[in-house]
Amino acid sequence: MAPMGIRLSPLGMAVFCLLGLGVLYHLYSGFLAGRFAFFMLSEPAAGGPEAPHGSAPGGAVDLRELLAVSVLAAVRGGEEVKRVREGNVLNAKAKGKTREGGEEQLTTGDLLSNRRMFYLLKGAFPAVQINSEERVDTADQETVSWDHSIPEDIKQKIQPKEVPAESVTVWIDPLDATQEYTEDLRQYVTTMVCVAVNGKPVIGVIHKPFSSYTAWAMVDGGSNVKARSFYNEKTPRIIVSRSHAGKVEQVARQTFGNKTVIIPAGGAGYKVLALLDVPEKNQEEADVYIHVTYIKKWDICAGNAVLRALGGHMTTLTGEEISYTGSDGNEGGLIASINMNHKALIEKLPDLEKTSHK
Repeated sequence: MAPMGIRLSPLGMAVFCLLGLGVLYHLYSGFLAGRFAFFMLSEPAAGGPEAPHGSAPGGAVDLRELLAVSVLAAVRGGEEVKRVREGNVLNAKAKGKTREGGEEQLTTGDLLSNRRMFYLLKGAFPAVQINSEERVDTADQETVSWDHSIPEDIKQKIQPKEVPAESVTVWIDPLDATQEYTEDLRQYVTTMVCVAVNGKPVIGVIHKPFSSYTAWAMVDGGSNVKARSFYNEKTPRIIVSRSHAGKVEQVARQTFGNKTVIIPAGGAGYKVLALLDVPEKNQEEADVYIHVTYIKKWDICAGNAVLRALGGHMTTLTGEEISYTGSDGNEGGLIASINMNHKALIEKLPDLEKTSHK
């Protein structure tokens, strides 16, 4: 009720309400304009800096881009490996003992390759966990950029595929076959990158620095390398580490026959390439790759991924899949094959597992 003596005009009330609505509109439109301006300033302008490649909303990474960077990292690391070897400035020293009592060598090539590969991958994919054979010295940090280009052969064969960054682990081997590297046995030397998703190897890159050959493959994607299709059951060829030839030979001949050929070789990457159709004149060929002792995961992850992508297998000597999470070592030895009955192969070699923990 209005105060006594005062009558409220309907027209006056309408004007009052309209004025109130006008004030509210002015205030609210100013707020929206401010929010819009803030939003526009927060977004990159046309032609300005973009969001980092390799990252996507929700903390995802594109596996095709990660493959491209992995290939580049292996090649860049290989350049350092080759430069140091050809300059004969290895500065080789022992960094420890293997479980078999041998000395593990460390060279300038290992360190420079590791630095180049690690910081290239870390710069392109900062949210991804990277495990490397060599320790990364933060005081010796290097800025190595990626130009976001993807090679044409990868573009043609691989489709973009995003996965959560937290599911990815990258394994780097900056110089595989260091012992052979110090002995100038260059054909065995490789640099390798592997990408595992939820512990399963899905991308593998194996690069040979002294011939500039690079093999890469992505599970459920594509590859630039093919499997060898020929296998002679009467004279199988088994490739093993140079130091393990004696351990494997007797059991292998008992299993496959006296015509079994044992091929001693250096480097896990080289041994996997021996199972493939590789256009390399210094690359030996084999049907099976066997390792009978403990081995580090950065030595075998890339080869495992390549074999999986081509329909092959790499397992422990008892047939268990190797998980590329957790510890950096594989205790169960390994056996690798392609275009063969892998399960039957394992059943033929029951005695080798006994030596894998020695």
